[in-house]
Amino acid sequence: MNSAGPAEDPGQGPAGDALDLIPFRGVRYAPERVGNLAAVTSPPYDVVVRPDGLLHLESADPHNIVRLILPQATSSTTHTQHAADTLRSWLATGVLTRDPEPALYVYEQRAGDFLQRGVIGALRLSEAAEGIVLPHEDVMPEIVADRADLMRATSANLEPLLLTYRSEPAGAAAPPRPPGTAPDHEAPGAESAASAIERTVRRAPLLATTTEDGIHHRLWAVTDPREIAGIRADLARHQALIADGHHRWATYLALRTEHSSPSPWDLGLVLLVDTARYPLRVRAIHRLLHRLPVPDALAAAKAHFRVRTVDGPLDHALQALSEARAAGNAFLLAGDGAFHLVDHPSPGLVDQMIPPDVPEDLRTLDATVLHTVLLDGIWRIPDTPEHIGYIHDTAATVAKAERDGGTAVLMHPVREDVVRALARQGLMMPRKSTSFGPKPATGLVLRSLSEEDE
Repeated sequence: MNSAGPAEDPGQGPAGDALDLIPFRGVRYAPERVGNLAAVTSPPYDVVVRPDGLLHLESADPHNIVRLILPQATSSTTHTQHAADTLRSWLATGVLTRDPEPALYVYEQRAGDFLQRGVIGALRLSEAAEGIVLPHEDVMPEIVADRADLMRATSANLEPLLLTYRSEPAGAAAPPRPPGTAPDHEAPGAESAASAIERTVRRAPLLATTTEDGIHHRLWAVTDPREIAGIRADLARHQALIADGHHRWATYLALRTEHSSPSPWDLGLVLLVDTARYPLRVRAIHRLLHRLPVPDALAAAKAHFRVRTVDGPLDHALQALSEARAAGNAFLLAGDGAFHLVDHPSPGLVDQMIPPDVPEDLRTLDATVLHTVLLDGIWRIPDTPEHIGYIHDTAATVAKAERDGGTAVLMHPVREDVVRALARQGLMMPRKSTSFGPKPATGLVLRSLSEEDE
């Protein structure tokens, strides 16, 4: 393929200390080669957590993107080399093709009354200390290493991260700008990203499909230089929060250090959504304690928390969790056919078990209390895959706990404004503390970093 460099020439763009979203030549499935576009898409790699989910996607279509993002090793190759060989084959045979000119891509997701729109592009990478892109969760080095191996092998960004920013409502004060960012990146009369998005969606889309979860997806290419300049200038005025994709962002940063700048590895594929206009759904990510039966979990917790059984079904029990959370830390345990509310930690317990140098805004989070007080202090469970699973789907977490004899720990979601406030203070939540969505479907547009000739 042609070098990604020329296709991603930023031209006269934002300063280096601002959000810098650069157009690129997207790699997309050729509709005539795959037939049903929905059948080749997938949720992000870390949502496809169960073997049955992986098998379902693999059997949906021989070209499903899951064969690239979660490749399975063959007898003669490693899983990453298998992904690289598959990607190379799909490009050579025209299953995947590169768009003819650089673009920013407007992406829409719609389900019932819910509507989300944003812009996909290649974002210039920055460290958290620069205050441009704010992480809010810690990462696991082994996951970063695995994603890095895959990106090296394929020389591609296979799925966009989900980042959010907030435009200013009419009459509101502007949010804090990144350090050193001038207030006049948007020239007088320049359009906003929002106006460009609204105009773009009135055109015919590049693609439209409905995935099996009922979400309707549409994608447009913005190629006009003036429109691109307006979007980039507007975005440069904002900070972004990583809503989903902390491990992939950490991978981008790690791989950037392996290549001399400037290079395509200075950029990473992202979707930017303005949550002032399109609020995301924020859900919890639940824990599955593989080796701790519910009776043992309850017996140990009773010495330090109030524990009581609440009525089902699941929706009713989750409502009880929501009401209890309004008064303080609360968790819902399941796996033995019942639901158990764990709340009201004994006086002084949190202060005793969480180090005093942990800021107050962080020490009161459910995830902090769960990991430091319950998992580390009371249950003494190491945070390793053989002991703890992280599952987005509530019912699936309960079902697996009941099937395997483990304990499901159901969490209450954290509001986006709380997450953003913590991130602006430079505070890191325990990993897998939040689930923002809907997440962008994987497989609609990829970014190649290959410098080989087509």
